Amino acid sequence: MPALWIANVTVTDPDSYAKYAELAGPAIAKHGGKFIARAARFVQLEGRERPRNVVARFDTVEAAVACYNSPEYQAALDHARGASERELMVIETTE
Repeated sequence: MPALWIANVTVTDPDSYAKYAELAGPAIAKHGGKFIARAARFVQLEGRERPRNVVARFDTVEAAVACYNSPEYQAALDHARGASERELMVIETTE
């Protein structure tokens, strides 16, 4: 079943985070991920608000997790660490 990769982010160092974004997009695409929402308008109804929210669709939960664990994504993630506060989850869809 398809899965959604949902990231909620507060960027604290825009220059370093820009490098993450530059590298993460191709890593996600390489693993079949397709962005369906990035930094779009949102309404925070509960919990901690993060001003940047990203949703990508993958073919399976396993594909999303493989992407996360891949050398390409981990290299990108090195630039996000210390440059952002983030939550990331992968959830299987019902469609």
